[in-house]
Amino acid sequence: QILTGLLLAMHYTADTTLAFSSVAHTCRNVQYGWFIRNLHANGASLFFICIYLHIGRGLYYGSYLYKETWNTGVILLLTL
Repeated sequence: QILTGLLLAMHYTADTTLAFSSVAHTCRNVQYGWFIRNLHANGASLFFICIYLHIGRGLYYGSYLYKETWNTGVILLLTL
């Protein structure tokens, strides 16, 4: 996730008028740019799926009963 993000950031333009052009440039002109972009998006989705599975496991096993630990996890989730 970090590696693909760095590769995408090298070709990204922060200017709002050129933002869509830089995405098109990445997909069309950068070698395997479309693959890097899709890999980055799917990696982020997989990360959040893992987070939600981890929360579900905590609910199933009753980890919410440990208030301090659970509240720390909730704060970490909200910072994502």
